[in-house]
Amino acid sequence: MELENNISLTNGVTEEKLAQEQNNFLESTLGKVINSALDVGIRMILPDFIEDGAVEVKDALLKGGFKEGVDTAINNAVDLGKSIVGIFTGNFDSISQARDAVKSGGIIDGISGVLDTVLDKTSSTGLISNNVARIISSGKDAILNSVSNKIEDNFTNQLEQVENLSTYENSWKNSFDNKDFDGMQKEYEKIQETLKEIMPLESTIKEARIIENLHTLIKNNNKDFNLTNEQKELANLLS
Repeated sequence: MELENNISLTNGVTEEKLAQEQNNFLESTLGKVINSALDVGIRMILPDFIEDGAVEVKDALLKGGFKEGVDTAINNAVDLGKSIVGIFTGNFDSISQARDAVKSGGIIDGISGVLDTVLDKTSSTGLISNNVARIISSGKDAILNSVSNKIEDNFTNQLEQVENLSTYENSWKNSFDNKDFDGMQKEYEKIQETLKEIMPLESTIKEARIIENLHTLIKNNNKDFNLTNEQKELANLLS
């Protein structure tokens, strides 16, 4: 069966909404990556600190506005990066495009500035000692390197997940052709889980929704594959 993939975004997913969903995904995902990198960096820079001490330093930086600063840095990097790489529609077409935009938008420089600001604030207010602030500042490159590496790893993982998604979708189609609902269900569950791991893209949303609609139609039809042409067309229109 040849599933159509040349339909416009419908079902409530407008171009504007897709752009917002992409931005939200990047803010959430990269925020977690940067948070993890900060953990690694603090333990590298302060090796003599016991676990509780490292956690207290991390908590102090968060209280000093690190998370809010990171969110702003991510959004600024995404917006600037879109302009630099020539994305004028507001939407990314691929994971690689998003990765290039984030890098071009100066995400590392943005995080560097956030860390400087937060260190100044937390040391001046006594949340962390001046000595600890100086040590972290002098070892800032280690944190930034960790951030850079983890961001790259994240995008690499997303690229791999996109390939996995394509494999699962093709397997679902094969099961559909063979009227094997159990096989469809197995691949359908993989598709749903994989979609959570990758940034929403117009192409992946279209394909996945066509599959979702057909899958639901067959499931609600007592797994009867004798769908009418109108039902198949409806699956496309609902996507």
